[in-house]
Amino acid sequence: MSEATGGSQPSSQGGAAPTPRVFLKILRADASRLFWAAGRFAFFHAWGKLGGDPIFRELLRRGLLFRGGRLLDLGCGQGCLFAWLLAAQRLSERGQWPAGWAPAPRFQSLRGVELMSRDVERAVAAFGGHHPLVQVEQGDMTQVDVGQVDTVTVLDALHYVDPASQERLLRRIRLALPPGGLFLTRVGDAEAGWPFLVSNWVDRAVTLARSRRPPRLYCRSLAEWQALLTALGFEVETEPMSEGKPFANVMLVCRVPV
Repeated sequence: MSEATGGSQPSSQGGAAPTPRVFLKILRADASRLFWAAGRFAFFHAWGKLGGDPIFRELLRRGLLFRGGRLLDLGCGQGCLFAWLLAAQRLSERGQWPAGWAPAPRFQSLRGVELMSRDVERAVAAFGGHHPLVQVEQGDMTQVDVGQVDTVTVLDALHYVDPASQERLLRRIRLALPPGGLFLTRVGDAEAGWPFLVSNWVDRAVTLARSRRPPRLYCRSLAEWQALLTALGFEVETEPMSEGKPFANVMLVCRVPV
């Protein structure tokens, strides 16, 4: 029986559709395998991130990106999101897709911008320098040319830039998106009490370990994030996105009105 719908449906290859649990296990392995070319750290980082973070599953289950022909991921790290989406598309083409889930997303282009050079090097090693869909470049997301895109993602990165830069970046993102375009981000709710303090501590510890310098974080309450994005012209939906972890993470699904 499917965990999503209570029943299984035939796949395009004649077999039963995989349950979400089986599908996610296969998808995690396929997406992570790409990073062996970039070394053990890259592989195990992808394995842990893709298996432990619920936002990757929800992007697919809910079909949030299916209209995003041109995707820009700001603060993309080593490109784990791209590996996940490409592996999902391959599985869908082979008929391996959970019953009741939205159709698999497809893309014209996947562009990532990342400040840390070591992450960019891992992405280039994983995807190759001339991937037909994927381009990962080093740059500051507050300064880079956003271009014209259908979907922009900024996952767990906005709080690393100061409030004025946050607002300028969000305004540029809004202007780059067409009617129906999507901006998807995840933030910490600064008014969430103890869970926010735990999230904040983890962010500081991880950033210190990776960059060897203590970060400055610029956080807002969920209400403040919503007010800012609404003022810029987005329609905003929110959903908790920590799933079993003592964090204050919230996914913001921000759409440009049609």
